[in-house]
Order: sequence, then C-alpha cells, then structure tokens
Amino acid sequence: MTDVDPQPYLPEYASYNWTGAPSNSSLQTNVIGGDSRIENLNKWYQSGDQAYIIVASAMVLVMVPGLGFLYSGLARRKSALSMIWACMASCSVVTFQWYFWGYSLAFSLTATNGFIGNLRHFGLMNTLGNPSPGSPLIPDLLYSFYQMQFCAVTAAIVMGAVAERGRMIPAMVFVFLWATLVYCPIACWAWNVNGWGYVYGVLDYAGGGPVEIVSGMSALAYSMVLGRRQERMMLNFRPHNVSLILLGTVFLWFGWLGFNGGSSFGANLRAVMACWNTNLTAMFAAMTWVLLDWRLARKWSMVGWCSGTISGLVAATPASGYLPPWGSIILGIVTGGVCNWATKIKYWVKIDDSMDVFAEHGVAGILGLIANGFLGSDAVVGLDGVNTGLGYGGGLIGNWKQLYIQLAYIVAATAYAFVMSAIIAYGINFIPGLHLRASEEAELLGMDDDQLGEFAYDYVEVRRDYLAWTPSRTDQFQGEHGIPQKERHGIGEHSTMIEGKSSGSDSAGEEHTGIGGDRHAMALEEKKRAEKEA
Repeated sequence: MTDVDPQPYLPEYASYNWTGAPSNSSLQTNVIGGDSRIENLNKWYQSGDQAYIIVASAMVLVMVPGLGFLYSGLARRKSALSMIWACMASCSVVTFQWYFWGYSLAFSLTATNGFIGNLRHFGLMNTLGNPSPGSPLIPDLLYSFYQMQFCAVTAAIVMGAVAERGRMIPAMVFVFLWATLVYCPIACWAWNVNGWGYVYGVLDYAGGGPVEIVSGMSALAYSMVLGRRQERMMLNFRPHNVSLILLGTVFLWFGWLGFNGGSSFGANLRAVMACWNTNLTAMFAAMTWVLLDWRLARKWSMVGWCSGTISGLVAATPASGYLPPWGSIILGIVTGGVCNWATKIKYWVKIDDSMDVFAEHGVAGILGLIANGFLGSDAVVGLDGVNTGLGYGGGLIGNWKQLYIQLAYIVAATAYAFVMSAIIAYGINFIPGLHLRASEEAELLGMDDDQLGEFAYDYVEVRRDYLAWTPSRTDQFQGEHGIPQKERHGIGEHSTMIEGKSSGSDSAGEEHTGIGGDRHAMALEEKKRAEKEA
C-alpha cells in the first residue's frame, strides 16, 4: 500500500492553490506596476478575474438606465422623460468627476488623514498595473473603472429627488459637488485602507454606506431643500407606467449581480455566494412587501413587488459578502417589513421624497450593515481566497463588538451625508440662475416640456390631457371643437390655474401667473371668437 501524499493538490494540479494575491507584486518595477514597453503587465493577475470585473462593470452601468426607467414609470407622464434624462446626465457628470479627481479623492493610498484622499491619481495619473486598493486580484486601472460605476449609480439614485419639480442643470451642478464632497469622503472611510472606517474594522461589502446611506440621505436632503410638490397637482396621483417600473427593476436586479458579485473582485466562490445572497434577500423582501400590501388592499401589487425587490437588493449590498444564505433570508424578511413601514416616514417629517429613496435605500442600507454585526461570518469572507483566516465577522462568530462598530459607522455616514448634501443644495439654490426648483407654471406643464422640450410619449403629450377629457363621438364636433381651453385638463384646480386664478379656497379670485403656452392658446381662441361674432 502506497503512502498517501500529504499534499495531494500541488501547484501543478491547481491554477490557484494558495491564499492571497496571485503573484508577488513587490517585484513590480515602478509606481504604476511596471513598464508595458518591455514587460507584460498582465502577468501579475489572473485573466479570469480581470474579465469578470470588466463584465461586472458593464452590468453595474446598466443600472443607471434601469433607475431612469424605474423613476420614469413612477412619475407622471408629463415628467417621465425628465427622470431618464436626469439619471443619464448624472452619469456623464460623474464620469468626468471620477476621471478628474474623484478616484484619487476616494482611493489614493498616500493620504493618511482617514477622511479623504489626495490628488496623487488626479486625471488617472499613476493608475495602471499596481494591485488595486480593494484587492490584489485586479489592477488599479480596472478597479478605478469599476468603482466609477458605483459612484454613477449612487448619483442616479439621488436624482429621484428632482421628480416633477426640479430643474435639470442645477441638479447636475449638485451632482459634481456632491460626488466630490459627500460620496468620495464616505467611500474613503469605508474602502480606502487608510480610511477611518476601514481601520476601525467596519464591515461594508459593496456600499451600504457610500452607496445606500449616502443616496438615501442625500435624496432626502435635496427633497427637503427643493420643497413639496404642489398639492393641487397631486389629485388622483398614481405611477403612470407600471411596465416601465418593472423593466427598471429588472435592469437593476441584473446590474446588482455585478454590483455585489463583482465586489469580491474576482471570479471566486465569494462572488457566487454574494450573488446567491443577493437573490435570496431580494426575493424574500419582495414577498414580504407584497403580503403587507395585500393585507391592507387585498390586491397583489406589482409596484409593491418591485419596491420590495429593490429594498432587498439594497440590504444585500453591504451584507451579501459576509452573511450565510440563511442569514440573507432573515435579512430579506426584516427588510421587506421595515422598509414598507419606512415609506410613512416622509409624511411624518413632511419631506416630499417622491421616489421613496430614503425608505428603500437609506433604511435598507442601514439594515444590511446592522446584519453584518449580528450574522457576519469569516467563513463567507474567506471564500475569495484572499481574506482567508482573517477573522472578519460579527456576533455569529462571537465578535459582538462588531455591532457597535457598525452602529458608529451608520451614525457618522447618515449625519454627514444629510448635512453636507443639504448645505450643498442650499448653496446652489442661492446662486443666481441655479435655483433648484422649477416654477409653479412649469410644474403644471410638466418637466418634459419645460426642461427638455421632448416627451416620453410624444403622440400623447402634444395633445396633453385633451383627448382624455374630450367626448369621443365625432358627431359632437361641428367645425372647430367647442371644448373651452380651461376645461381640457379635466381637473377643476388645474382649470382655475389656466384661467390665471389660484385654486385655494382661501384665495379664490386671486391672480395667478398662469401657464404661458395655454395663455397663448386662450388668447387665440378669444381672437377667433371675436372674429366670428364680427
């Protein structure tokens, strides 16, 4: 009988049979990882890991139009396209900001203040083949591209705050300043090896702080500064296109598998576990949300399913790389219930968070971070082959002090994101020409017409609400129609605004600014009527 080999899996039988980086990067010859003129810089990395993160980056990018479709469906028809524009334009702004100095401010390793980076990587200088700040599995250049998508998605989430009353260009100015002064510092706290949160031991896998808490609190602050939508324009309000809401949710779901799976920074078992956990949390949160809605309305809500799914995906963001699968099921059920309830908070604080960004992103992100304190497991962390044996985890492995570390991080990120975002928004609002809010007339007309001059449904929008309130019988039309301009909106409050009066009961007869386009149409009708009488 032959002796059993004590090391049956020698390197010649396995492509990756050790813990840590795939190569000894200390042998790299200069500050950018080597000289590509004389050596192959790809030798320091596994091609499969690089390919996976490139694909994951593209998947995360798809989340930006997904948010645009989601917000478009949740808004009214007359402002549907403006929500898509806001999300896509914010991605353009973030791409410039991240290349210009965003990546450097978040991830430069030579800054040691623990709060924000320096300009070592300004304009992607010194960013090429070195091991990335996030993982030795991928190079710096790829990591910077992947992290840019995270910032872009976070900015697009925040754009839900401009719904139906926010001007576009001031919002883009806000995005640039917000990315610099809010997102980059908190990303530095959590993921830069010199960030205070990272040093303190915070467990934030894919962005419970930088992405979810920041987006939720920043959107809440922006909505507060922007003000509530006009109440008389909210009569019979409902999402205008549930199919678009579902389409946007599916885009987000697809992208989130790259968002969470890719945050293992390699094609490894931790990525697979993160994808499993992401789906489990999302689906159990969706079921919980739908059941809670059914309890009240006795209807199965598609919007409720989408809202629950998104809140579950959000909760999985900080937790999917730390929790065992059964922990993700618990997290999903808790998230669906708590976030469903949290949609009421905006009414208590009297802030018109029209897309429920705070409830579905801010609150769910907090829940995911707390879950790490209770259920984080070093067995899941070690599945990436890099962090094996480091003992990262929460109460599940006896590390109960992790809970107060998580709570301190949550409080710091929540307070900083809200206060700094509010300061930025207030500051921009005071600059001449950069008022955040559109006029009351523009709000009634719709952001598509006022800000873009284009429409999501042009064949409907050029007729406004006229066809919806005009009798369909053609025999009622004799020559020109007999429906007065003021009656074509179908809602009395809107008609009084067309006439140039306020609709409030305490201000009846008060002059109002009216709607420019409709005012011209009314003048034309008056002119034609006078010509007929003559």
